Amino acid sequence: MHSKHCNEDINLKGGYKLKTRIAELRKEKKMSQEELALAVGVTRQTITSIEVEKYVASLPLAYKIAHYFNMSIEQVFDFSQLDD
Repeated sequence: MHSKHCNEDINLKGGYKLKTRIAELRKEKKMSQEELALAVGVTRQTITSIEVEKYVASLPLAYKIAHYFNMSIEQVFDFSQLDD
């Protein structure tokens, strides 16, 4: 029940977007969205949507992405808007 749709509702109705460094980190490693998607077990479209702030990653996915880059979640995702 509280899956992807919950995150989309936050984005669409509440205007909340989560900035990330995923595109920057991928480019540093010279990897495609498809390669990252395969590494963390999602589709390329999911990575695209996260990068363009149309979809907020679930906590488990955020962890997988951060772990893939050997970083903390806070180093990959910008939670500063939550402070408002």
